[in-house]
Amino acid sequence: MHLHTTALIIFCVFFLLVTWAGFWAARWRRPKSMASLEEWGLAGRTFGTWITWFLIGGDLYTAYTVIAVPALLYGGGAMGFFAVPYAVITYPYMMLVLPRLWTICHRHGYVTFADFVGGRYGNRWLTLAIALTGVMALMPYIALQLVGIQVVIEAMGIRGEWPLAAAFIILAAYTYSSGLRAPAVIAIVKDIMLYIMVLAAVIFIPIKLGGYAHVFAAADHALAAHIPAASISLRPGQFLGYSTLAIGSAIALMLYPHTATAVLSAKSANTVRRNAAMLPAYSFMLGLVALLGYLALTAGVVTKDTSLAVPLLFMKMFPEWFSGFCLAAIAIGALVPAAIMSIAASNLFTRNLYGEFRRNMLPHQESRTAKLVSLCVKFGALVFVLGLPPTYAIEMQLLGGIWICQMFPSIVLGAFTRWFHPWALFWGWALGMASGTGMALSLGLKSSVYPLHIAGHVFSMYAAVPALLLNLVLSAVLTVVFRAANINPGTDTTDASAYVG
Repeated sequence: MHLHTTALIIFCVFFLLVTWAGFWAARWRRPKSMASLEEWGLAGRTFGTWITWFLIGGDLYTAYTVIAVPALLYGGGAMGFFAVPYAVITYPYMMLVLPRLWTICHRHGYVTFADFVGGRYGNRWLTLAIALTGVMALMPYIALQLVGIQVVIEAMGIRGEWPLAAAFIILAAYTYSSGLRAPAVIAIVKDIMLYIMVLAAVIFIPIKLGGYAHVFAAADHALAAHIPAASISLRPGQFLGYSTLAIGSAIALMLYPHTATAVLSAKSANTVRRNAAMLPAYSFMLGLVALLGYLALTAGVVTKDTSLAVPLLFMKMFPEWFSGFCLAAIAIGALVPAAIMSIAASNLFTRNLYGEFRRNMLPHQESRTAKLVSLCVKFGALVFVLGLPPTYAIEMQLLGGIWICQMFPSIVLGAFTRWFHPWALFWGWALGMASGTGMALSLGLKSSVYPLHIAGHVFSMYAAVPALLLNLVLSAVLTVVFRAANINPGTDTTDASAYVG
């Protein structure tokens, strides 16, 4: 693979632009003091509708989304489209749940959803379980963003570890100095670039390839030759797996700690509601992004690493200068979520892991600890990517989605009812984590769609869903048992009026 000099120059220009924007963000809306976790980790909860829209969109639609969703269609056909309906399911769910959680967290000064669990249930071990789940799920997710940067760098003909290390140092530096304000500023640039990239790709590439009718026919023919054979249409045996992937992914998306960080930075519950109404614009873009997988098949892109399908498509079909622009958009699309994820992980560690055992930390001590932890998190993700094959990050991310779903009873149901006993939720969480992990491991972490054998029938579904059902059933049963046994249900220290309306 030879060096694409023009593409590399354009790539570097835009990368330097967002680097400057990241450091400039330290002075944007800067308060008198950044010496608190709320200012550094949530930007003082001051973001309005548009900034929150860009931030949440940049948070949920990552570089790996732009690479992985088309890669799924390129390698496996119609099953990859599950990402589109799950995004559609997410926004009504977001409209119902997140404004309520925002109100509760704002009322009590909570920085993480684990803070809410601690206040709602008064159980240290349940709080630790929720916080630990969030951190474990985030680490491979951050690593995947670095994999996304690595893929686009490789597509330009650059090999070696130094470019990725340089990107890591830049990301670590401006996140440390600017906190959540840095990804908020960069998200605006990133989204504009991504929309230009996607619209250009779905309009001009099909024209070059002979139109969409030819694209779908050629993609279907190419998928039929895969081993195992695939298709642009779902087969009957895939319906349940497809639907449960969409439902389970929608449940998980709103529970990820980086989603919580972006949402809690909004200045009001109405800001969150308006975003739930506006964010489907990203779902429209996601549907277009998914089509890039079929365009790559039709264009004759051949690669064993499906993650390279989109970058190679751009290098093949666009002028080199515009390819550099598109690859820069993908790489910048990795910086925004990676920054928010590292901030979310450091918030969880500072408040709910380390902070659970040192509850008398002053605001400036919390802020300093979170900054240092954010550096460690990014360094750990870099070591993960450089020291292990990229497939490890992908496989661990499969587990991450399964794990995050097990937080649903404690957080989402907890926002509407205090009926569940905290110890019942803890043991339900433990069963969900163990069963979901066991199902994924039995598949060799190659897939998250598990074949359940029930009464002589096989039901293939996303492992997170049966694991969550087990979690809910055990939580309900043990709640009845523990309440009958008069086991201490913990103390709810939240204000009842925060749940009204």
